[in-house]
Amino acid sequence: MTYLLAGDIGGTKTILRLVQTSEPNQSGQVTLKNKFECTYSSQAYPDLVPMVKEFLHQANEEARQEHPPERACFAIAGPVVDNTSSLTNLAWSLEGDRLNAELNLNRVELINDFEAVGYGVFGLADEDIYTLQAGDPDSSAPVAILGAGTGLGQGFALATGGQPLVFPSEGGHVDFAPRSELEFQLMRYLTDKHQISRVSVERVVSGQGIVAIYQFLRDREFATETPAIAEAITTWERQTGLSTKTVDPAAVIAQAAAEGRDRLCQKTMEIFVSAYGAEAGNLALKLLPYGGLYVAGGIAAKNLALIKEGTFLEAFSHKGRVSPLLDRVPVRIVLNPQVGLIGAALKAAVV
Repeated sequence: MTYLLAGDIGGTKTILRLVQTSEPNQSGQVTLKNKFECTYSSQAYPDLVPMVKEFLHQANEEARQEHPPERACFAIAGPVVDNTSSLTNLAWSLEGDRLNAELNLNRVELINDFEAVGYGVFGLADEDIYTLQAGDPDSSAPVAILGAGTGLGQGFALATGGQPLVFPSEGGHVDFAPRSELEFQLMRYLTDKHQISRVSVERVVSGQGIVAIYQFLRDREFATETPAIAEAITTWERQTGLSTKTVDPAAVIAQAAAEGRDRLCQKTMEIFVSAYGAEAGNLALKLLPYGGLYVAGGIAAKNLALIKEGTFLEAFSHKGRVSPLLDRVPVRIVLNPQVGLIGAALKAAVV
């Protein structure tokens, strides 16, 4: 048995997990067993090393014996180049070689957090997934992954019998493609508001996109604002530029829409879910992911009832004469918020 260390490192919090792994079977697959896990405030530590040392000390105390990990993989909320990363929202500079030496490990790999999600979908249990469209699965075909959260991550993977090959992308930054007069107006609103010449799909299909759609509808006087919602949005707008905010406007809007108590919020989420489904369909057309299209990110799981209503799949498959191609694509919503941590563990397991 081998012990591994997996981590999901964000600007606000870091989750560390000690994992026990079996020897690879004939197909090259391993079984992972979680031994200890803890969540830390990232800002409370000057670097990852003292956090990991504290974690391992806690794990040893819990087990009453030492389980030193041999390898580690950390998923980073930011770009990773040549196994190094300077976190976007945290004053840490991480280098795999330095972490190897200071933590006395055989290998440390740093990967982008959405790349970790790509690995993680191969380690999900049945209860971690909601199947939105069964499709006609083909295990030899590509797998697509996208997920709206703070931004819009996209990537794809190829199952190889053992460890999958995962390829991240910058697909969230492609052009937003309006499909109706209202969406054309939204695009013009965003170009004028931000003084930009183009709008990426991430500006619409993300947490920030939910807020942008709401502001567009509000400023166009689509419906009267509910006082409580207006107060929450105005408070958030006043906090623009601050590192700490007291309101999550996307969550406020989504909750009000789900409860059916605010027309502006309901229309906002209708536009958002439709745009999300359309972009998922765009990615599916490019890859034909008959191995499955996985929708990750916190927004889909938290708003599953809205996703299930039909607007998402209608936009997903509305692709003109090639629409029948997408009927075969399995569409799966990832319900497990720790899919990236699972992916980091699977990546660390590769010898």
